[in-house]
Amino acid sequence: MAHFKLCQPISSIIKHMWDEEKEHLDTMERLCAKHNVPPTVFAPIFSVAAFALGAGTAMLGKEGAMACTVAVEELIGQHYNSQIKELIEDDPAAHGDLLKTLTRLRDEEMEHHDTGIEHDGLKAPMYDALKWAIQTGCKGAIWASEKI
Repeated sequence: MAHFKLCQPISSIIKHMWDEEKEHLDTMERLCAKHNVPPTVFAPIFSVAAFALGAGTAMLGKEGAMACTVAVEELIGQHYNSQIKELIEDDPAAHGDLLKTLTRLRDEEMEHHDTGIEHDGLKAPMYDALKWAIQTGCKGAIWASEKI
């Protein structure tokens, strides 16, 4: 698990996080197939929304892109923690491999969160409002995915 120095070009940092996110998506798709969990019907919409969110916040500059990273990864980390807690409460021995995978993914997401902070995400214009809007949208997406 790499930690990036502040002198590293932001493009290489974003590429690293992008590559990990693609691997996370592949992992989750394999887990869903393995455990007979159907994908959300909203997946195509969420994909377009995520792209638009990333592109939109990137137009605010490096700080905007990193603010988006901080907001999303904070919420995703909390979501992973809830899932991990449920599996531990159910039967940690029965879910050992799944717990290991979810913990790894959560930890990598939290590295992205920390990277966003290290690269001035908290200095984005109107950071608090931006964070609220992003996390509210993400919470809505999670809710819709779980209910529909």
